[in-house]
Amino acid sequence: MKWAQGIDKLGLTLYFLLCAFAIANIYSVEPASGIRQAIWFGVSVFVGIVIFMMRTKFFENMAGIIYIVGLLLLIGLFPFGTEILGQKNWYKFGPVSLQPVEFAKIGTALMLANYVSGPDFNLKNRKSLWTSLAIISVPAVVVLLIPDVGSLLVFIAFFIALYREGLSGWFFGVGFIFAAVFLVSLAIDPLYVVAGIVLLAGIAVFLNKNRIHWNLVSIAAIVGSVGILSGLAYTTPTVLEKLPKHQRERIEVLYKGEKAFRDTSGYNLLYSKTAIGSGGFWGKGYREGSVTQGKFVPEQSTDYIFCTVGEEWGFFGSTLLVIAYSVFIGRIYYLSEKQKSTFNRVFGYCFASILLIHFSINLGMVMGLFPTVGIPLPFFSYGGSSLLAFSTMTFIFFKLNYTDRNSLV
Repeated sequence: MKWAQGIDKLGLTLYFLLCAFAIANIYSVEPASGIRQAIWFGVSVFVGIVIFMMRTKFFENMAGIIYIVGLLLLIGLFPFGTEILGQKNWYKFGPVSLQPVEFAKIGTALMLANYVSGPDFNLKNRKSLWTSLAIISVPAVVVLLIPDVGSLLVFIAFFIALYREGLSGWFFGVGFIFAAVFLVSLAIDPLYVVAGIVLLAGIAVFLNKNRIHWNLVSIAAIVGSVGILSGLAYTTPTVLEKLPKHQRERIEVLYKGEKAFRDTSGYNLLYSKTAIGSGGFWGKGYREGSVTQGKFVPEQSTDYIFCTVGEEWGFFGSTLLVIAYSVFIGRIYYLSEKQKSTFNRVFGYCFASILLIHFSINLGMVMGLFPTVGIPLPFFSYGGSSLLAFSTMTFIFFKLNYTDRNSLV
């Protein structure tokens, strides 16, 4: 059919398979939730059809408005939000709950793509760089104030998109160093961490001594960097102690193991690992998982849905799911590179990177490789807001790709 030319059949097939498998697994945990998720899937498909009927330029022209609406929805949480599971990041309308941060990600991706595709954009220009960072930082700061640390981490995705457009790798290098110092300082005496920082700085200076322009500015930069990192090392334990008990324990679980907190923050992880491990290679069978059916894992239909897959479908089913996600995310990156339009490419990179971070952190979380931060598995975790938001991004991108493929320009 001529009208179907340009529709990415592989990408859409993977989308439908992921959603269908998700509904089946949610139904296994909570049949009522599975039925509601199926309804939200129907709503998402309807939204997708509407998106495919719209003009592509709508998303470019309305990017600023969508961005501002998303930002206002986030700000509105402070006076009007409803607290669920300790976080005031939901609007509640009777039986329906809405998490605006999911839609703020769409607005940020569209706004960033709109700005980067402008004729005067150049990341080597300070104005372009600072404006791009401001587009990302404004909603990120609001998310931090809510506070929603999990969603805040997802905003790293937009820096990946900017890196594709020429952002210096130093931004990621500096971020990695700060994260490494923070994590190491939680497990090792800060004095040893500072000694390590000084030693590594000395080695780096020695290896690059002929490349460094020795003046007051460069010396101040080196000393200042060592001082900032050393200060971070010493303040990290204090910061950890100031965190609420449940947040502090979620971090300490990584170092002390979930059994040390089996009655509190380690409970979910302990039974999540138990469920995944008990599935063996082939799994126990659909709706046959003793941990799943016994309701041992709280939030098992949402953030911990992957342990259901591990128990009922085993290593084989879990591997197939990981492969499906990897192919889907890789497909989005691949198609993004083929776009003639900068707007399409940047939005595609934002979307693929958001999926990548959600996917990586969620799986790391249920396997004990990352603290529990409340990040859903895209298309898979129960939640109407999450499914609708990810589906909207999916259909926007495939609409952009469809138009690009059929464009004569």
